[in-house]
Amino acid sequence: MGMMDGKRGLVVGIANDRSFAYSIAESLLREGAECLFTHLPGEKMARRCGKALAGLGVEDPWLCPLDASSDEDLDNVFERIRSEFGTIDFLVHSIAFADKDWLQEGRFASTPREVYTQAMDISAYTYAAMANRAADLMPDGGSVIAMSYYGAEKAVPGYNVMGVAKAALEATNRYLALELGERNVRANVISGGPLRTMSSMAVGGFSEILDWVEKKAPLRRNITGADVGDSAAWLLSDLSRGVTGQVLYVDSGYSIVGL
Repeated sequence: MGMMDGKRGLVVGIANDRSFAYSIAESLLREGAECLFTHLPGEKMARRCGKALAGLGVEDPWLCPLDASSDEDLDNVFERIRSEFGTIDFLVHSIAFADKDWLQEGRFASTPREVYTQAMDISAYTYAAMANRAADLMPDGGSVIAMSYYGAEKAVPGYNVMGVAKAALEATNRYLALELGERNVRANVISGGPLRTMSSMAVGGFSEILDWVEKKAPLRRNITGADVGDSAAWLLSDLSRGVTGQVLYVDSGYSIVGL
């Protein structure tokens, strides 16, 4: 028996086997969940996502292309789910984007308008857009989660506009929790510690961040993908049925440290 037995949901954000979404899917599948997946548009991205899922033992995955900046694509994904399955129980939002040229120390104040607004759109707005559509497919309630980082709360050199977008994401989560709670849909965020992913490596000085966390975090180690994956499975399961509107720090305790 797994804590996600009988649950079906959508996982958005698997790019390869080093992403948070991959680790979350791994934990969900182990706990008995049925997972549906999206991939960035294009055959290359479909193959890359399919290869990652094959590593999880998912040989014939449900896959749908998604450009999250397109309302038409968002409608298509959730309408396809409605027509093929009727309902879902959970949503994993694990996408973010900011132009890597502006994720360098000393380059925040000069961030161009288009870079700033794109980061806010993909990294924060899409969570609300997906949660709204997902809730319509959760007549008996459900759970939605998104991924954040401590740079939403404190200024992390090089994280720049992504930190601003993640702060907006966390605020979005609170308002989603307030509104969707009336429909028994819970909304939470996991603030994961730094992990070597395709996205994180775009942040200037990332290796130094990893070294610092390992030195200063109470557990004296960086997190693993499995740390986040298992926490996500719990948040999406009925075991966390009284938890909503929260930011769960899965960061080896780093966020409690003053110096």
